[in-house]
Amino acid sequence: MSDVERPDTSVDAPSTGTGMEQATEVAVEAPVDSSVDPSVEPAPAGDAPVEDAPEYEVPPRLDRAQLQAIVEALVFASPEPLTPKMLFKLLSDEPKEDVAAAVEAVQQDYESRRGLHLVEVAGGFQITTRPELHDWVRRLFHERSTQKLSVASLETLSVIAYKQPITQAEIGEIRGVNASGVLSTLLERHLIKIVGRKNVVGRPFLYGTTKEFLIRFGLKDLGDLPKIEDMAQQLGFEPPSVLMERPVAEEMLPLEEGDPGEGPNSDGDGS
Repeated sequence: MSDVERPDTSVDAPSTGTGMEQATEVAVEAPVDSSVDPSVEPAPAGDAPVEDAPEYEVPPRLDRAQLQAIVEALVFASPEPLTPKMLFKLLSDEPKEDVAAAVEAVQQDYESRRGLHLVEVAGGFQITTRPELHDWVRRLFHERSTQKLSVASLETLSVIAYKQPITQAEIGEIRGVNASGVLSTLLERHLIKIVGRKNVVGRPFLYGTTKEFLIRFGLKDLGDLPKIEDMAQQLGFEPPSVLMERPVAEEMLPLEEGDPGEGPNSDGDGS
C-alpha cells in the first residue's frame, strides 16, 4: 500500500502581486455615486463642510461733518419737531452715540447763528427763528394778524395749561365767565383736547393741552411752563388765587366710544 502514488491535489496559491491587482480591479469596477462630484475633494474626517457666507456690502461710515450736515438737513426739512427716535431710525447705519453727538454739535453751531437756533421742543428738535426777532418775522406774515388769540382765549388756555385736566365748569369758576365759546376756538386751533371724563355726577369732559400747544409756545414739555405770575404779567391779567394753587390729582375716566376726542362741538358739559 505504501507503494501506491496518491494524486497531487495541491493548488498553486496566487502570488501576492496578483491578489493586489485583483483587489484594485474590483475597486475600479465598484459603482460610483452620481450625487458626489468627483472633482471636489472630500472634507477631512471630523470636519463639517463649510458653506461660503453670503457677501454683504457694509455701507461706509459717515464722517463727523457729513453726519452733522445730514442731521441739520433732516431737522430743517421736518414739518414737525424731529424726535431722537426718528433720527436714530433714519440714521440706523450709524451708532446712536454718534447721532446724538452730531445733534449736540449742530446745536452748538447754531449758538453762533444770528437769526436761527436749534431748540428741543415737544420732545423733538426744530430749527426756529430767535425769539428776539419774532416781531420782524411777524411783518412777513402780517396777513395772519387776524388769527391771533384773544385775551380771553389766552386766559382760558393758561388756566387749562396750569390746572389740567380741568372741566369747563371749573374753568368758568376760575375766570368768572362762561368759557364754552373760547373752548371751541382753542379746540379748533388744536391747542387743547378732551382727555377724559371726570368721575363725578354728569361725568363732564376734562380738557388738557396738546403737542401743538408745546410747539406754538416753544416748550420742551409742561415742566418748561413759566411761573403763573410771569405768564399772567405777559398776558396782561391778574391771576385768580385759585390758579396759584397746586392742582390735586383726581380720578379721570377714559373716553367712551362715540365721545369726541377733539372738535369744535365738544362743549365739555358731558351731554
